[in-house]
Amino acid sequence: MKALTSLCIAALLTGCGFQYPTFYTLSNDGDLPSQVGRGIGVGPVNMADYLNRRNLVIQTGAHKMEVSENHLWAEDLDDSVSRIVATNLGRRLSTAKVKSYPWQRDSELDFQVSIDIQDFVARDDGQAHLKAVWNVYQMPGSKRVATRTFIDQEPIANKEFEAVVAAQSILISRLSAVIAQEIKKH
Repeated sequence: MKALTSLCIAALLTGCGFQYPTFYTLSNDGDLPSQVGRGIGVGPVNMADYLNRRNLVIQTGAHKMEVSENHLWAEDLDDSVSRIVATNLGRRLSTAKVKSYPWQRDSELDFQVSIDIQDFVARDDGQAHLKAVWNVYQMPGSKRVATRTFIDQEPIANKEFEAVVAAQSILISRLSAVIAQEIKKH
């Protein structure tokens, strides 16, 4: 046992085949404003099953996905998307009164946004892709006022995973902008 422990320590110190994981997070458009406006809740956010993992997923062929072992999301992707969209909506709609699902009381909300992420990967075409179906509900009463499908892509600056996440953040920002425009109509 002692020899095995020494061998493991030596392997860790020399880096023999071991790579520390790198963690990534989506970025928002900036800080929330200080003023309180309409209450907006974002969630639930549902991810396609192949995305519902900590590992970043890259599509490398028409029918082939690769799951990175050492490049991981820092938090559950559905939670991250909910938090980032909530912050982006708060900025675009000038309100600090935003919440990510789950929240305690619907009565604090004027609108709820649900999002179904069907595709959110980098592909071998050098683009990050996003396909999401989203709904806006007017509260109270959960009256659906909009259902839309958002499909977009963003060029990836280079082959680094950080560039992939940066392109995905841009796509989430664009999705947030479209949702904000819809909320402004009501």
